[in-house]
Amino acid sequence: MKDENNYASNNNKRIIAIANQKGGVGKSTTAVNLTAYLGNFGYKTLIIDMDPQSNSTSGLGFESNSDRKSIYNIIISGESINNVTCKTDFDNLFIIPSSIQLAGAEVELVTSMKREYRLKEAVNKLNESFDFIIIDCPPALGLLTINALSAANEVIIPIQCEYYALEGLGQLLNTITLVRENLNPDLEIAGALMTMFDPRIKLSEQVLSEVKKYFSSKVYNTIIPRNVRLSEAPSYGKPILFYDPVCKGALAYKDFTKEVIENGSKRSG
Repeated sequence: MKDENNYASNNNKRIIAIANQKGGVGKSTTAVNLTAYLGNFGYKTLIIDMDPQSNSTSGLGFESNSDRKSIYNIIISGESINNVTCKTDFDNLFIIPSSIQLAGAEVELVTSMKREYRLKEAVNKLNESFDFIIIDCPPALGLLTINALSAANEVIIPIQCEYYALEGLGQLLNTITLVRENLNPDLEIAGALMTMFDPRIKLSEQVLSEVKKYFSSKVYNTIIPRNVRLSEAPSYGKPILFYDPVCKGALAYKDFTKEVIENGSKRSG
């Protein structure tokens, strides 16, 4: 599927943060499945797990292991990013894993010089060339998320189709604006992704309508359904593509990935 003339060349990589300070909205599910499909489509892809809970790490078959070097060693100890990057079992997909040590990183970064740029500086030193770098952010607006937003040129916001979906979004958007004004003028919102949609529940339709008003044209056409198979796949250390590629959740993430690729093509065209 990859076109050698596509925007996502090795000299023009897209760095996308998956961010929302609310927990349980599908950030890691989106990061894992988006990167798996990007790799499957022929794009060389790196996922960076910035969440101490390490869901993206385990979701791609890597055990939580405090002895293994992780993103913590990169942003706190100055470890070379090239020494920490690991090949996954999936096509064209690499990972910089997380670890529980990352839970203390916010405190350790407070007194550090250029603390908001630790991740950006590391990414700039990658030996490998990637078409996509996807950053899975923690459910908070602290220094780890700020590092991700400072390193990224796009941010995708997963939003759960539930009552409190819009709660806190104003704070997130304000943070993105502050990062753009003070740290990273290239950052833009790629779009909002509706997750865990249940058509049987009227509230899901109402939340979708409200989000469209809130974000206008910045809402992806693809909606991720509430799907049991999507919930099961991480326990097997597999993206949904390699667990149940024909379930509704898999087909939705496949369509979403195509949208992400196409939206990038439009911006570069």
